[in-house]
Amino acid sequence: MICFRDGSLPLPDVSSTSLEVALSNRSFDGIQVLQNMEQCYPVPRNMTMKLTNEQISARVLYFGLFNGVGPTRTQSKMIVRNRAYSFTANISVEGCTTSTMQGQYCNQTIELLSCARSGNSSGNGSVSAFFNQSMVLCRNNFETSCHGDGEMKIYSLEILRITESLTISVQNLRLRPLDSIGNSSRIYLMCFARYGAMPLATLHDYSGDLNQSPLVIRFPKVGQWYISILALHLAKEIGGALSNVSKVCYSLEVQELECPLGKAGPNCSSERYMLQTVLRKYSTPFESYYLPDGGDVISDALNFHLEPLLSNYSVGGLDTWTYFLLDVPRGAAGGNLHVRLMSDRKMNYEIYARNGGLPSLINWDYYYVNKTSSSGDSVFFVLYNSSDEKVDFYILYVKEGIWNIALRHLNSTGDISDGQTTMSISLERCPKRCSYHGACISALDTSGLTLYSFCACDRNHGGFDCSIEIVSHQGHIWQSIALIASNAAAVFPAFWALRQKAFAEWVVYTVSGISSGLYHACDVGTWCVLSFGVLQFMDFWLSFMAVVSTFIYLTTIDEVFKRAIHTAVAILTALMAITKATSSSNIILVMGIGAFGLLLGWLIEFSTNYRSLSCSMGLCLNRLERWPSREWLQNLVNTVMKRFRWGFVLAGFIALAMAAISWNLESSQSYWIWHSVWHVAIYSSSFFFLCSKVITINSGNRTPTDANYQLTQQDSLSQGA
Repeated sequence: MICFRDGSLPLPDVSSTSLEVALSNRSFDGIQVLQNMEQCYPVPRNMTMKLTNEQISARVLYFGLFNGVGPTRTQSKMIVRNRAYSFTANISVEGCTTSTMQGQYCNQTIELLSCARSGNSSGNGSVSAFFNQSMVLCRNNFETSCHGDGEMKIYSLEILRITESLTISVQNLRLRPLDSIGNSSRIYLMCFARYGAMPLATLHDYSGDLNQSPLVIRFPKVGQWYISILALHLAKEIGGALSNVSKVCYSLEVQELECPLGKAGPNCSSERYMLQTVLRKYSTPFESYYLPDGGDVISDALNFHLEPLLSNYSVGGLDTWTYFLLDVPRGAAGGNLHVRLMSDRKMNYEIYARNGGLPSLINWDYYYVNKTSSSGDSVFFVLYNSSDEKVDFYILYVKEGIWNIALRHLNSTGDISDGQTTMSISLERCPKRCSYHGACISALDTSGLTLYSFCACDRNHGGFDCSIEIVSHQGHIWQSIALIASNAAAVFPAFWALRQKAFAEWVVYTVSGISSGLYHACDVGTWCVLSFGVLQFMDFWLSFMAVVSTFIYLTTIDEVFKRAIHTAVAILTALMAITKATSSSNIILVMGIGAFGLLLGWLIEFSTNYRSLSCSMGLCLNRLERWPSREWLQNLVNTVMKRFRWGFVLAGFIALAMAAISWNLESSQSYWIWHSVWHVAIYSSSFFFLCSKVITINSGNRTPTDANYQLTQQDSLSQGA
């Protein structure tokens, strides 16, 4: 899955809604991604995507690749053998040489508006009739701007402070040529405004006809704004008839209204607090609390009392607003903003949060009204254990910059001093400390500029915060018993090897079963006698050795050669276990090594017995000349048939097939049962193969006492003599 997000890191599987959309949408469209940045999409084999500054904002764009979705994505898996995907990405950023030329082909002229502070507004000549507001007035560089029918002109300005409103209007609207007498009321002077990106007629944040009324933007965000003016249906009325004109001219004026320090909202009557950052001790970077400067702080919990900070009710007003501003620094976009309110009575607050600008009833990023009305459908808003007396929610992977959290206190007959409410705002690495069911892991993104955190859950839980129980406590007990107790099947091949005095094989089978049981006991969280890495290495290495030892046992070569083969195999399998232990290809490789060891043992046995024949070179050549190949092949088949008990061989292959099937059927959900079957099947197959070997007793001159166990060469040469 590939996930995009503007301004902060993506998260694929917080809500079930995002998963359903992601899994059902099999197509990839760049425009669609940009219109819904909180969604994920399946990754095709090849993907090319081109985004222009008319489509994306001039901010940080994050994208992440995730192999798998759902709550088990963060669950601790005992063995991960899912498919691994490799990818290459080539990202290039192209920009225009000058800031005054923008657009997809850098052919669109951008005119920067010149701004100046005009002091406190008196209400005369201003769009606002309220006092105590300061105004920033921005105009175009020329007295007038002129352009023809269907021609678009783009302006830009930067808002530096929290602003109450942004008003865009035109003055001195007239037609050209100047000596013509015409009526401009039929002209549509469309205005399109957009935050952070180029506005289009089909893609913008706000729009309006400036020839009819000014365009007012309430609580605009801090940052770069782009304004485009499009003139349509230019005409002048002469003697009751319409006639086309060449251009329309106007003066553009933009007003920014700001409240005094510490004030915000309508009429600048609400309180606004800039919260101070208090870093947490002994914590990861960027973990911090936000507290009001000089407020009544509860030191032991780093909460603050809310009632002394609330705005006074306006006369005749139904509610009042109180604003809290806080700064999320650069690099902290991988953190989570935690907001919590607790009261000793039923709370009468609504909470609205917005990045970059003041929130309102119609303009917010996240909100909470009550348990049934909130931003619960958002991927990055998570509500925990809220009630009438408590509000607790997280904004996941919060965007960098200024955040505004507004409390709307609904007016009621009671006095706010009747109860006591505490508020806590903090920036945390992992939500709910991974619900105490996992570890919070911190890492840097590939650019090295953003620190993000995620939960690595334990075996029983999953989800982004480890709050989803995947395996119940009783189910965990049964899984632990099955995975640990199934290694008792190693007793069968170990007992047979000890009975036949094959002490090397007995040690391998015994220690393999013990190490596998200890490894799974540690992996399911029961008990770790050693570190997890050491136990995993021992389990896989000794399992590989047990498989190869079974093949080598089927030969009848001297112990000297067996020790040499075991040493070489131990080195190879140790390298395999320490590098890619969980790779499925290791099973095929180990089987190949075992088969090669068996073949090598037979070759050594053949050459040793062939050299033991005492004959001269000439006699041997004469005998070989009279040695019929068909008779030699028949004797070889008879020897092989008499060397094994084929009922046990068949049982061994059946058990081996069961092991292969169980290995293939393993998944995250059914791992415990199929891997337990794997333990029983693989040890049972070794036991059957050990039992299939016909045991013979050799004399000092290595001549077998059992005639049925003679080598083919011995039988043939004896008959030839």
